[in-house]
Amino acid sequence: MTLLTVWPDTGPATVELRTEEPERIAEALKRFGVRFERWELKELPAQASSEQVLEAYRAEVDRVIDAEGYIKVDAAVMAPRDDDPQWAEQARAAREKFLSEHTHDDDEDRFFARGAGVFYLHLEDKVYAVLCEAGDLLSVPANTTHWFDMGTRPDFVAIRFFHDEDGWVGEFCDTDTAERFPSFDELMASR
Repeated sequence: MTLLTVWPDTGPATVELRTEEPERIAEALKRFGVRFERWELKELPAQASSEQVLEAYRAEVDRVIDAEGYIKVDAAVMAPRDDDPQWAEQARAAREKFLSEHTHDDDEDRFFARGAGVFYLHLEDKVYAVLCEAGDLLSVPANTTHWFDMGTRPDFVAIRFFHDEDGWVGEFCDTDTAERFPSFDELMASR
């Protein structure tokens, strides 16, 4: 299940909210314009391509495109490849790209068709860690300070929506906030 944990932005010593209840998660995020939804999971091939993922979720993807005006949609596939000696380095580099606080000029909508990842939203004077799992859609409004952790062994399939053909473009904040909070691996282990 999805997990929302909220701390003061000074550090994780005090947990202000910790819940796996989808309704409470949606309500806690709604006041910031963050949308959280659960979608019914579809059957995907073990080695699903971006096209296969998009086709499986065509009705849901079309609904989001119609509602939000997105012009580019793809599916990011991160899966361990133990037979590829370069995979560990590629996974480390991909993870590090998103681990620092940043913003975007575009909304960041992600649907997890498989696996998990954590979006950390720095809202007002709090950090909201949303551990998203298969079936979760999280829509983070443009200019929201956040970071993302896929863990040391990334394993997920996520549909990504963009208003711009350039796709993901981050503006990094040059802070150390992300370094003070539990990682994806730590949050998963705490469940």
